Amino acid sequence: MTEPLYLERGAGYGPLLWGPAFAVVGALVELLVGDRPHWFMWAVVALGLLVLTSVWVYARRRFLTVRVTGEELWQGQQRQPIAAITDIPGATDNTDVVTPTGARVLGGGWSAPHKYQEVPLRLADGSVVVAWARDAEALRTALRTAMRHCDT
Repeated sequence: MTEPLYLERGAGYGPLLWGPAFAVVGALVELLVGDRPHWFMWAVVALGLLVLTSVWVYARRRFLTVRVTGEELWQGQQRQPIAAITDIPGATDNTDVVTPTGARVLGGGWSAPHKYQEVPLRLADGSVVVAWARDAEALRTALRTAMRHCDT
């Protein structure tokens, strides 16, 4: 696998600590109040929240990861060959690539994920698809770099 030019993970592993931290705080509050902590229940709460959060982190890392290599753009689980991309308009460019209504969104959703910016791409077949990233300009830069490497 080639080194990514751009990599944006859908989520980090930090949120996995939220549930156990909440359980520790709850047990400490019980201690401070003067009650005997319910250690078993706090352990169950920590484990339950850890499991729920791990499902959330796994889903975000699987479906919201954006990666650009020299050969492909990955949006979630979908791959788009760099060689098939012909135009990447910038935010200030005056190119004629406009995202048409109903354009296919890479990654398989109906629209770009919430809090992600859209980046329209013109493909070799003339169609326009929508890529997305939290930092649209960084994605454009990485795609342009990959396109230059692909042309040589």
